[in-house]
Amino acid sequence: MRKYQQPAFIAVISAIIFICSCKTHFETTKATYTAPKTTSAFDRGKVLVVNICGGCHYDRSAGKFIGTRIHEVPGIIGKVYSANLTNSTTHGISPRYTDAELKYLLKTGITKSGHFLPYMLRPNMAEEDLDAIIVYLRSGDSPVAAADTTVGPTHLSPLGHTVMDAMAKPLAYKQGVKLPPENDNVAKGKYLVDNIGCFHCHSKSLNSLNYLDIEQTKGYMAGGMKFKNMQGFTIYASNLTSDKQTGIGNYTQTEFRNAVKNGEAPARKLHEPMPQFRTLPDDQVDAIYAYVCTLPAVDHKVQGQ
Repeated sequence: MRKYQQPAFIAVISAIIFICSCKTHFETTKATYTAPKTTSAFDRGKVLVVNICGGCHYDRSAGKFIGTRIHEVPGIIGKVYSANLTNSTTHGISPRYTDAELKYLLKTGITKSGHFLPYMLRPNMAEEDLDAIIVYLRSGDSPVAAADTTVGPTHLSPLGHTVMDAMAKPLAYKQGVKLPPENDNVAKGKYLVDNIGCFHCHSKSLNSLNYLDIEQTKGYMAGGMKFKNMQGFTIYASNLTSDKQTGIGNYTQTEFRNAVKNGEAPARKLHEPMPQFRTLPDDQVDAIYAYVCTLPAVDHKVQGQ
């Protein structure tokens, strides 16, 4: 009979017990709420949905938010598809969620059924922006008009379920969050980096994101995270700190804007999964630039760049 070294054996058993005991069902909101519908909310909501949700939920061939395959998820985890965000009563999210449930999902990651989605968290999003997103999703505008289709059912492997269960750590609902001052470009930039999700891909690991205090994320904005694009090629996220040798310390505001909006960085072209934020207003891109210029320089040479 094989003998195990006691410390290692205990560690393995402890890990199994921990994983199996992870809570996988959570209380959702019982609140009632209706987002105020205004023209300005629709306009702002469209920009937000396109630039925050579009990377995962927008199918360019269909021109709609019907969901897509998330190719960045390793095959060993399973197949993951994003949700249909259109007004479809059979497949869309928004008709099946109340306004309060949608806000709760975005803030905490908890669905109306009590499951936790670890990649939907926007705890620091202002109430005004949450309302604008809801107004746009319910608007019937062409990209979110009902499309009774699904791109595929998410299927996780046993390892995928284990990983998701281990990551099941919903956040408390932060109420009353305000937009940053309009005249504070650095604060606006930080808010956008947070809620557009720039720091998700440009930090060390998706598993170590600090959603509540983004600047405490490991490897914050220093790049290097590895992704696979739709063609199967490996792509590494850029260093977005102010380092002049390995980061963007030499970028002008115009060069940064061209990289973010058109995928054209100085001397090189950016590739998927980095989106082209063509509809992001110039003043918002410039605010992001103002913020990243304040980040401490991190000497981190990213592979392939």
